[in-house]
Amino acid sequence: MDDKVIPGSFKAWILASRPKTLSAAAVPVMIGLSLSFADVGVDGFKVWPALLCVLFALIMQIDANFVNDYFDFVRGNDDESRLGPRRACASGWIAPRQMMRAVVATTLLACAAGLPLVVYGGWEMVLVGVLCVVFCFLYTTSLSYMGMGDVLVLVFFGIVPVCVVYYLQAGTVSLEAFVASLACGFVIDTLLLVNNYRDIDGDLRAGKRTLVVRLGARLGRMAYLVSGILAFLLGVPFVFFGHAAASLLPVAYIMMHCLAYRKLVKINKGKALNIVLGMTARNMFFYGLLVSLGFLLDF
Repeated sequence: MDDKVIPGSFKAWILASRPKTLSAAAVPVMIGLSLSFADVGVDGFKVWPALLCVLFALIMQIDANFVNDYFDFVRGNDDESRLGPRRACASGWIAPRQMMRAVVATTLLACAAGLPLVVYGGWEMVLVGVLCVVFCFLYTTSLSYMGMGDVLVLVFFGIVPVCVVYYLQAGTVSLEAFVASLACGFVIDTLLLVNNYRDIDGDLRAGKRTLVVRLGARLGRMAYLVSGILAFLLGVPFVFFGHAAASLLPVAYIMMHCLAYRKLVKINKGKALNIVLGMTARNMFFYGLLVSLGFLLDF
């Protein structure tokens, strides 16, 4: 047990919520809002659904982190061999029963934040919310073990949030919004890929068949590099939609991504890969800022 973290304390819950992962929830909402704002203008932009989307995304990310913490602990995956940041249940910071209660609470809070979106997007928003909650649980309990994590990231951190946020503002989903959602999914998948690359040996022992496990270490590294490059290339067509800045500014991102890839190759394995994880999280958020700024500059 970490002496610096008092079990059940506020600090323990903050660590359990994994605040550094919240950027993964913020980036797709940020991109969807900035693109919709550029397209509908100041008069057409709706503030309340924008705020509700931000709130829902952040609470759902915390909910997903709690679910992951609890079920990985129950399955015995978070043991002393873990290379990534320590987990709350495994470290004794949060009792499993308390964590399960937190899972129920955050799930209900996310539903409460998302339900008012029915007013702006119709009852289809209920279906979207249900799918987000269901796959939040399925990811940790089964789908991640089947190597479906990267697909879920593309769908639920790319296509769904960007397109839904855009739809709530514009009343439709444009081709550009869909392309932006794919780019967003690929850039966030770099975070999952480097995480799974670090954990490849542990995942093999646990029978967790992630994409990196299936591909092997060398191709897993390439998948990380290619995912970031695809995110950048998918943004190139933005120039044809009148958003040249959103197409050009991410040049800075791809340079940073390549530097992270070089660091990944150099370190190769072990806990030191958490350095690359941090670089990737920073790059991912930077990408979201650059693309969003690009859309707003072209407004």
